[in-house]
Amino acid sequence: MTAEISVAEAIDRYLNDIRAVRGLSANTVKAYGIDLNDLAAELADAQVTRIQQLSLEHLRDWLWHSSQRGLAETSLARRSTVARSFGRWVFEQGIVETDPAARLQVPKTSRTLPVVHSRQTMRALLEHAHEAAASGDPVKARDWAMLEVLYASALRVSELVGLTLDDIDHDNRLITVIGKGDKERVVPIGEIALAAIDQYLAAARGTLAARALHPDAAHHLFLGARGGQINARTVHGVVTQALTAVGARNAGPHSFRHTAATHMLDGGADLRAVQTLLGHSSIGTTQIYTHVSVEQLASSYLQAHPRA
Repeated sequence: MTAEISVAEAIDRYLNDIRAVRGLSANTVKAYGIDLNDLAAELADAQVTRIQQLSLEHLRDWLWHSSQRGLAETSLARRSTVARSFGRWVFEQGIVETDPAARLQVPKTSRTLPVVHSRQTMRALLEHAHEAAASGDPVKARDWAMLEVLYASALRVSELVGLTLDDIDHDNRLITVIGKGDKERVVPIGEIALAAIDQYLAAARGTLAARALHPDAAHHLFLGARGGQINARTVHGVVTQALTAVGARNAGPHSFRHTAATHMLDGGADLRAVQTLLGHSSIGTTQIYTHVSVEQLASSYLQAHPRA
């Protein structure tokens, strides 16, 4: 077995290996990195700093905490797969004596209807975030802008954290997004969300950028409290706090994507247009939102129709 190394170093070696040897796309490697960096943060909280300390229980705790933060079943399944791949790799490389993820179960996914927040909930949540941003706190201004963009353009978390300053077309109110499989798409952004971005850029981002120890995140749109590129874990925390503040169900940031798609269909948008907005390669994936709309229609019918 090799000398003990840190969790961060093991993750870096693993990501470099799958990039060079397996030839995975840059976006896939980035997604793996986001998951493993979230794991590293969880391990640091548990005072696990060396990869040789990693155990099956640590991985199970990480998946459980991920589920408590509202991650979808598909996201949990992906994290299980990433953990199993990483555990097998550190074992095969001789870094650890046993594979810590060998008995980690990949949860079965079921096709359930996504969580969708009401228009009233989203209005209250975004108004609350706007009021908080008025305090002058640069982090609160950033949070308001992120929440508005998540809902306005139905972005995935990975797409949000990957946005750069150049991706925002203010004149045409468009955002360039790099989605799954490194596929680029251009999506519209609402006037209010764009105003939130403008306020963040004018009054908050510079303050956050000045805190950075290294300029590597200088081109990223959304920055963390210490000036670096924001990560998915922080976005999850922001969404959790926002939903809790208005008494809504904590369903994670992906619920904003579900909600935006459903609200568009409820408003009369064409299914193909919603498919393009979401970046789905198959319209079958988008059709689940029609079921959500039908379910809401049935509920409204039962409540409102005099002969229901």
